[in-house]
Amino acid sequence: MPAQPNILFFITDQLRADHLGCYGNRTVRTPAIDSIARRGVAFDRFFVASPVCQPNRATLATGRMPSLHGVRTNGISLSLTANTFIDMLRASGWRTALIGKSHLQNFTGMPPITKKAEIREGYQAPPKGYDEAEKEDRGDPIYDQESGREWASNPAHAMRLPYYGFDHVELCSGHATQVHGNYTKWLRDHRADGDALRGPENQLPHDYVLPQAWRTALPEELYPTSYVVERTLAWLDGFAKRKDGAPFFLQCSFPDPHHPFTPPGHYWDMYKPADMALPDSFRIGNRPQPPHVAALIAARDNGTRVANTQAAFAVNERETREAIALTYGMITMIDDGVAKVLKRLDELGLAKDTVVIFTSDHGDLMGDHQLMLKGAFAYHGLTRVPFIWAEPDGARAGTRTDALAGTLDIAATMLDRARMAPYNGLQGKSVLPMMDGGGGHDAILIEYGSQRPLFGTTGEMAMRTLVDGRYRITYYRGVPWGEFYDLENDPLEMDNLWDDPAAAAAKRDMTERLIHKMMELAERSPLPTRTA
Repeated sequence: MPAQPNILFFITDQLRADHLGCYGNRTVRTPAIDSIARRGVAFDRFFVASPVCQPNRATLATGRMPSLHGVRTNGISLSLTANTFIDMLRASGWRTALIGKSHLQNFTGMPPITKKAEIREGYQAPPKGYDEAEKEDRGDPIYDQESGREWASNPAHAMRLPYYGFDHVELCSGHATQVHGNYTKWLRDHRADGDALRGPENQLPHDYVLPQAWRTALPEELYPTSYVVERTLAWLDGFAKRKDGAPFFLQCSFPDPHHPFTPPGHYWDMYKPADMALPDSFRIGNRPQPPHVAALIAARDNGTRVANTQAAFAVNERETREAIALTYGMITMIDDGVAKVLKRLDELGLAKDTVVIFTSDHGDLMGDHQLMLKGAFAYHGLTRVPFIWAEPDGARAGTRTDALAGTLDIAATMLDRARMAPYNGLQGKSVLPMMDGGGGHDAILIEYGSQRPLFGTTGEMAMRTLVDGRYRITYYRGVPWGEFYDLENDPLEMDNLWDDPAAAAAKRDMTERLIHKMMELAERSPLPTRTA
């Protein structure tokens, strides 16, 4: 087992754990990802720190909760002063590369929903550079490196390196066929009319009714997943020629299976909606739902739903089956790409020195409780993700663990495997001992923030969740209600015990534990420099 191995880190976008064969799915075809699990350890209770992209990806890189690194919602870039485990590896001699999605900075270019407070009459606004708690200006152009506006105006746009520790970046910023970044120039180099094949306005005919589903005219070989695979293979080829003895950290980051639902070519037809089973929690019957869930279902039923944004919306049976079928197509395309990368790793003689890891940035509701996408929810389909770790020597091959762990632990684990001490303020803990039977966390804290207000509230919302081996409790800012589930007796999170007198004692205990967990994960950086 090499002390300083190469690390190949696969990450997908919005992939549930139970959408892989190695996590029990008997419909979707994922033989390559399943092979990583056969060669390593699969974590069955691995949870995100936040159920949306930007905050959780920032936690992955820094090993710190969103409330500390500051990316509490989508729409806030990670400070370039933040320390990351990639910075640490790079400073210690690793070759560091990112191929694909980053999302450590904003990439839509759209104005924020959250507005600055109005200045009272007779008062002077804060001088420029003094309008936030920190003097760092995250509106500076240096935080537009993933912005679609920048790449649209200059497809040869160059990243300022190192980028959060990455020496080499080939960027996919965005989703589905609307990805920009380095991908756009690559597409145009391969086909002059490539842009005319993108987007819903250029889609091929189909009979799907699912919102945000279109049959892309892009051929498979020009789809963003193919770009990530091709450029990953090219980077590995270049690394193999260096022969300078330095190990690598390579992040192969797929923008799929995130919506819009646009698997190309034969992947569109690979799975039939009629063959897709509805999730067990779709049948909610007459059970009362939390108000924000009930509001989305009501909007579907009365014809007022909004289903064309990143926010969750309610779906019917047909739409759910279509979403699952198209998502499975995107997942299988990713798996085919993973197979090519693993094959090239072996052909280049690098596999014997390379740790291979697979995870996702968060899950998807995908019909759970009749909801689609993501948002202010802590259902397991959204918060539980795959995490697979395979050592090059096959140690612990085929092992599974139910140790409680999460995205917060990835940075600490990377540094532990590299035999590097963690930096002060890193909050996770290495999962390596868990692979040998060691215990995991007593509970996992999940944070969520959004510029969109929660149903029944105004202003920016916040959610805090604690999940352990028995219960899940969720509080929302500004409302008197919440969620409390007995996961042992109600694994589908169908019966909310928030107001159940029989569950009052357990709810009180979980509330106290939530408070203590938040205190435990409070800021510990910087260290004192003097007594006083």
